[in-house]
Amino acid sequence: MASVHSPACATHTSANSDRSLNRIVIASVAGNAMEWYDFFVYSTAAALVFGQLFFPPDADPLVGTLGAFAAFAVGFVARPLGGIVFGHIGDRYGRRASLVWTLLIMGVATFGIGLLPSYGQVGMWAPAALVVLRVFQGIASGGEWGGGVLMISESAPPEKRGYYAAWSQLGVGAGFVLSSAAFLAVQALPREQFVTWGWRLPFLASVVIFVLGVYIRRRLPESRDFASAEQAGKTSHTPVLEVIRRHPKEILMAMGLRVAENGGAYIFLAFSLVYGKFAGIPSSTMLTGVMLAMIIEMGAMLAWGRLSDRIGRKPVYMIGALSLVAMAFPFFWLLNTHSTPLIWLALIAGTAICHGAMIGTLPALVGELFSTEVRYSGVALGHEVASIFAGGLSPLIAIALLSRFHAYWPVSLFLAALGVVTAVTLKFTHETRRQID
Repeated sequence: MASVHSPACATHTSANSDRSLNRIVIASVAGNAMEWYDFFVYSTAAALVFGQLFFPPDADPLVGTLGAFAAFAVGFVARPLGGIVFGHIGDRYGRRASLVWTLLIMGVATFGIGLLPSYGQVGMWAPAALVVLRVFQGIASGGEWGGGVLMISESAPPEKRGYYAAWSQLGVGAGFVLSSAAFLAVQALPREQFVTWGWRLPFLASVVIFVLGVYIRRRLPESRDFASAEQAGKTSHTPVLEVIRRHPKEILMAMGLRVAENGGAYIFLAFSLVYGKFAGIPSSTMLTGVMLAMIIEMGAMLAWGRLSDRIGRKPVYMIGALSLVAMAFPFFWLLNTHSTPLIWLALIAGTAICHGAMIGTLPALVGELFSTEVRYSGVALGHEVASIFAGGLSPLIAIALLSRFHAYWPVSLFLAALGVVTAVTLKFTHETRRQID
């Protein structure tokens, strides 16, 4: 006898599916926020205090900051290793297992940075230990982004994938806001106390984040697409090798798309703090502006993601890339006015429009480039290899240019070049909006 599915039964199934997706979204956003808090707290400290703490005190302040951001870049070099390791775990054993391990490693490394002695206490052992812990942060973050994105995008309805996948980036934004808020709070301490011990508090506070994050992720359901692939016996035993063999062009596309998105983000959000100090802008003004910009961008990400469901991933991403080129010089013009509203306008425009259009669209776009059984590895490889020369080197290059020329215009040219690279990449990337698998 054939089974009959009533409308009530279908409605009940749909409601259960919606509740499951909502649970995945909430858990993924919270977990990502906790992990990216740990990652971003380093970049804030590097811009504000690490140069004078972990490097020779008689050096030029910009040289010390350059050293701190060199350690920052080392973490990005380690990210592809994390992408390979956790991409394999994610494609072979599940997205959830991978995400639990990335959080464990990130939490331990970040807490360890908060306990490090300074250069004045142990000499060169201080920067050496900082680099080691930064490497572990990089390994963890290398596996984090792809897993956090796929947990949501692989469980979302295909016609709303852009919108739901954009939610994964709210965790990134929330992590940055939390890290900035933590440093804004401890900067209220007298300068001597802040430099001596106050800067450690945001790092040590990560232990609370670590415990909450592990609790949340251990209870996170597996993504729908991976669960279906696993049930059908379609998981790969060597996903990294398979994705390189089957999708080399897509990996290169993902890398090119990241150049403007990742490089531009760290110019706007990390280097801007360094430039603010150089230009004599109060750190509190810059930190508050960065926080406001990220809060506004969190809403903008969802709007850009939804727009990509309607008009396509490529047009929305192109808006972001070309806006980055257009904003390269005006961004610094506005900072140089020393007017707080105009400084905040620069930060908001750079993040919510230029970066927001790209990061709000990127999760769905790169995920749709790869098939399910190798998707984690493909996303992680493209995303993290590009992060070395985009996010990792961009603030380092910008600081070097500022140190050499003592002017903003070379940085503006560099920022525009990042946007051009991604715009050219988009010309060779196929539209993925209506792609289902």
